[in-house]
Amino acid sequence: MSTIASHASPESPESSAATRYSAATITLACLGVFVSYLPVVGVSTALPVIQQALDASTVGLQWITDAFILPTAALLLTLGMLGDLFGRKKIYLSGLALAVIGCLVCLTANSVVQVCVGQALTGIGTAALLPSTLGLISHVCPDHHKRARAIALWTASLGLGLTLGPLFNGLIVEHASWRWIFLPSVVIGAVVAAVGFVVLKDSRAERERHLDIPGQILAILTITGLVYGVIEGGSDGWGDPKVVVGFVVAALALVGFVMAELRSPCPMLDMRLFSSPAFSGAALVMAVTLFAQVGLVFSLSEYFGLVHHASTWDTGLRLIALNGFTVVLSPLVGRLMNRFSPGLLLVTGLVVGGIGALLVNLFKADTGTGEAALVIAVLGIGIALAMAPITTIAMNSLPRNLAGTAGSANSALRQIGSALGPAIFGVILTNRTLDTLPAHVGQSGLSAADGGQVIGIVDNVGIQAGAFLQLKTPEATGRALSAYGASFTDALHTCALVGGIGMLVAAVVALALIGVRNRRPVDAGVAAEAAAATHPAGVSAVGDAG
Repeated sequence: MSTIASHASPESPESSAATRYSAATITLACLGVFVSYLPVVGVSTALPVIQQALDASTVGLQWITDAFILPTAALLLTLGMLGDLFGRKKIYLSGLALAVIGCLVCLTANSVVQVCVGQALTGIGTAALLPSTLGLISHVCPDHHKRARAIALWTASLGLGLTLGPLFNGLIVEHASWRWIFLPSVVIGAVVAAVGFVVLKDSRAERERHLDIPGQILAILTITGLVYGVIEGGSDGWGDPKVVVGFVVAALALVGFVMAELRSPCPMLDMRLFSSPAFSGAALVMAVTLFAQVGLVFSLSEYFGLVHHASTWDTGLRLIALNGFTVVLSPLVGRLMNRFSPGLLLVTGLVVGGIGALLVNLFKADTGTGEAALVIAVLGIGIALAMAPITTIAMNSLPRNLAGTAGSANSALRQIGSALGPAIFGVILTNRTLDTLPAHVGQSGLSAADGGQVIGIVDNVGIQAGAFLQLKTPEATGRALSAYGASFTDALHTCALVGGIGMLVAAVVALALIGVRNRRPVDAGVAAEAAAATHPAGVSAVGDAG
């Protein structure tokens, strides 16, 4: 009896306090990523409203999206290392502060440039929050199984921010100015930072780390030069001197980055990772998948807003499946990876996602909400099936001591693909709409004078101006809007072809470099790290544990 009683004794006060602190840390980590990602997709769905309010061009809208993604991609590895060196609590609180300041800048914005500045600050904050929150979780969850459950909550919180953001923002835009979509992040972020300042304890990496300053500078130059060249080239022409300079800087910086990383004693991107065909294949597939997903979110948001004149709320509802399925299906995908090979799941997801993207070619200017939602659901299911296996494959293809580095590299490549999506798809939307508009205007029955006016407005003011055309008579206006809607839908079809074919080519690459038969089991530590990648914006490296 006494033995039984001794086993049934309650937790010690120290153990109970540790459990409460662990729960509080996990909660604060989840709230941190929720805050940083709440406005992300919501801003994309509100782009038509922002365009009308600020008279923004397509290039301006592309920069609003990429201003967030670029610093996230460029600084994620370095800020994760700074957290390991100087303390994750400090980086976490700094990230929240930057996210709040960035949203405040957007909240008071009167120009596209100010919105971009705010987005950039929020992106830097997010680059600090992603690795620091996972590092904090790793520190309080040394047990692999507990860590996996905590990271699943972290991933769900990140996905919840991306899923709920468009709905919250749609509700706000319907009743107030678009600027107020940034207010929830300001309020929640400030409260979470205040609580975190009091509650959190600092932690650092147990292994020695060093800053890779040359690598960081060259990485920023490579990513920024490439995206700048793509965006500005679509607007000013590919032979424009500043566009050529952007591409040259990107190429030279990339060569310099590879050389610097090969020579660095502590590289931010270990080139040994790419000696594995499976890792190289997973990295390429990750970049292409996110390129297609984020690019199509940008394109579809514009399509619903400019062609359908849908409200921000309606646009958010129609796009919810793109991120929502990743959150809903992540537990099922985790179980399927234990039953089937990750490679098989990855190829299946890429094929389903590619088919979903190609089905967007069925859209017309007057496509109904139900049909659009079904197509977007197919795309969302494919992406949900592909995301977790990509990182699992990357982890399994390398020695255990490189798992954290592999996860961080995957995260950076994920963000690069995300940055290129809006840049390239925005160029396609502009050029294709302008190319096809004269033919549709000619078939619309408009007079030569009215037709010339329509083409002139769209060509000189920007393709968004076509959604708000007003001619002399209601009949002429209706014909003009119909011609514009058909032209923009043609451009959307081209984007869908690029995204769909890209995902199908990625499936072929996965078959060639990864295969579908490898059923190597995933140990608990790798599974915990892979769980963080079940959402496209997740980060896989989980600090030093294991």
